[in-house]
Amino acid sequence: MAQDGLTVSNEAGVMIITLDRPEKLNAYTDAMGRALARAVRAASEDDAIRAIIITGAGRAFCAGADVSAGAQSFDMAGDGAGNFGERDERRGKQDSFIHALFESKKPIIAAINGPAVGVGITLTLPCDVRIAAEGARIGFVFARRGLVPEAGSAWFLPRLVGLPQALRWCLSGRVFDAAEALAGGLVSEVVPPDQLLPRARAIAAEFSDGTAPVAIALARAMLWRLGSTAGPEDALAVDAAWNIALGGGPDVKEGVAAFLEKRSPSFPGKASTDLPPGVPWWE
Repeated sequence: MAQDGLTVSNEAGVMIITLDRPEKLNAYTDAMGRALARAVRAASEDDAIRAIIITGAGRAFCAGADVSAGAQSFDMAGDGAGNFGERDERRGKQDSFIHALFESKKPIIAAINGPAVGVGITLTLPCDVRIAAEGARIGFVFARRGLVPEAGSAWFLPRLVGLPQALRWCLSGRVFDAAEALAGGLVSEVVPPDQLLPRARAIAAEFSDGTAPVAIALARAMLWRLGSTAGPEDALAVDAAWNIALGGGPDVKEGVAAFLEKRSPSFPGKASTDLPPGVPWWE
């Protein structure tokens, strides 16, 4: 049953979050964003969950912001507050789906099953993998609504696809197909619609089978946060400290023993409690 525009299920260690307002093409509301943040944060701290998949119900992934308030839809001091909440400077990271996605300790896969426009595509940018169904349509349409790219997309998008491609898509605001998204590096695969979720589950299995949850959480944080530094010095300082901390620990001992014994590892470390000292280093 959908609550605040989401349905959440757990399947064999994978949390599947479905944007679930199909009658509105899963149009985004503030309630949906807050519910998404709660779900992702819960998965991040649940050691039974190894990966997260986000998809949409019906024929759309997310057709952008709910504009049922008409021309006043984005007036947060007026009619837009009904869908997006009144402007409140006291809101913190805990309510932000972008921060929840970015800070997740679990890999996140966006399975784009149909139209993904505006916030419907920018909410996928902090995900680690994006795959799309054939026929999906995508657009960074903000300039055509008098808005600027939101949800941190001016930082995420150029990192994912390069500045020239990000400029081309954002300055035109046009809608493009899944094949162009694949060619531009926004999605890594385009598959038939009936293969989208099975493929997303297979990718989730790649991230969870035979890998250490602590190592996955740390690697994700390092790659997202260290990839834009001016040189390798920050990364060298972090990876050296963590490998020293991990090297004598139970996960590494189990990983090496399993390799030598030619068996699957059973890592004891938990991402919720066993991250090494110094995490989060960025604070």
